[in-house]
Amino acid sequence: MEENNLQRGLKERHIQMIALGCAIGTGLFYGSASTIQLVGPAVMISYLIGGIFIYFVVRALGEMSVDNPVSGSFSTYAYDYWGDFAGFLSGWNYWFNYVAVSMVEVSVIGIYMNHWFPDLPMWISGAVLFILVNIINLTNVRSFGEIEFWGAIIKVAAIVLMIIFGVLMIFFGVGVGAPIGLHNLFDNGGFLPKGLWGMMLSFVVVTFSFGGTELIGITAGEAETPKKTIPKAINLIIGRILLFYVGSMFVLVTIYPWDKVGLNGSPFVEIFSAIGFPAAASVLNIIVLTGVFSAYNSCLYSNARMLHGLAIQHNAPAFLGKLSRNGVPWTAVLFSSFFVGIAVVITYFAPKEVFNYVMSIATIAALINWIMILYTQIKFRQKIGSRVNDLSYKMPLFPWLNYAGIIYFLAIGITMAIMPDYRLAVYLCPIWLLIIYIGYKIKKVRTS
Repeated sequence: MEENNLQRGLKERHIQMIALGCAIGTGLFYGSASTIQLVGPAVMISYLIGGIFIYFVVRALGEMSVDNPVSGSFSTYAYDYWGDFAGFLSGWNYWFNYVAVSMVEVSVIGIYMNHWFPDLPMWISGAVLFILVNIINLTNVRSFGEIEFWGAIIKVAAIVLMIIFGVLMIFFGVGVGAPIGLHNLFDNGGFLPKGLWGMMLSFVVVTFSFGGTELIGITAGEAETPKKTIPKAINLIIGRILLFYVGSMFVLVTIYPWDKVGLNGSPFVEIFSAIGFPAAASVLNIIVLTGVFSAYNSCLYSNARMLHGLAIQHNAPAFLGKLSRNGVPWTAVLFSSFFVGIAVVITYFAPKEVFNYVMSIATIAALINWIMILYTQIKFRQKIGSRVNDLSYKMPLFPWLNYAGIIYFLAIGITMAIMPDYRLAVYLCPIWLLIIYIGYKIKKVRTS
């Protein structure tokens, strides 16, 4: 495999915040509204269960990343340990996944801006975000890491403060007089008003929300000391993400009736506006905007690195492997951005519908990614044989957690097929896989 020349300029704090940046974005700040409507107060349990299964994926990827820290991450691993087509499929599907996720971020920012400027066309907000993130991603990786670090720090700090403030409101009545108490968790139909079926449906949106957590593995090619920083980042990141998701959902459904949460903006902003804290709502809207920026910033970063890895493998056109003098895969950044820019155009014509359609496509692509990661790690163990004893960072309970994760993600895909807003993505999935297969065959003919 040809060696890449990406700069190893990412420190441990950068890696942790890049993964947080992509994983804590629109799925939490906007998508959680539909999750709450599907399951009710038990939404916090949905995120807890979903987070556990995502942890299986990250640990499987972490084992391979620590053993072989390369650009392209699990596409390279699928290529090396599973086969040519697996590497081709996983790489291009991952790229497609985060083009779709980036399109979600670009499409939804206008909803947040309309909190202050209701007459501002949504596509304008998307275009500004699109230009700004592209400029940042064309700088050197250390600058990107610093910007992403501080962007993620802002939203993480805000979520923590919101959780603390919410807990004080619930138990001590801070800002509202008498303590709110826990009655909203059990009123309006109870803790699980839609039953287990509602919880099963909620896992679809939860799955989208956790997308990006596996970005820790993608950073391995640019980490200064990957064998040290990757395990530590993985061990810390999952606990933090679960704290933010489960903690924030607990606060939201406890201080406000779950059945009154609307879809006209971020539930974080809407709820604090509804209970009489317009200043807090505006501050949270700023944080939500920061979250969208941070998530899109991280997603474009990972997209470009995956394309660079594909080019190194000769699974993508050679020009996508070009680096700037600062070690940035600039052609890969621009190539990905061209397709993300389509979201700005779609938002111009269909500003309200674009979110659900693009999110469903991103979710089905994420399921393919995660299933492939879990199975690739099984193939990795088979290939290294007795060297498994020398691994410094191992997947726990191998291979049982791998199979449990694969079954869970397959179940999510089946659930999507019976949900009207997500069904189209499931129908399009075989077409997308066929396109990748045709591309692979064309590549084989040209390189034979």
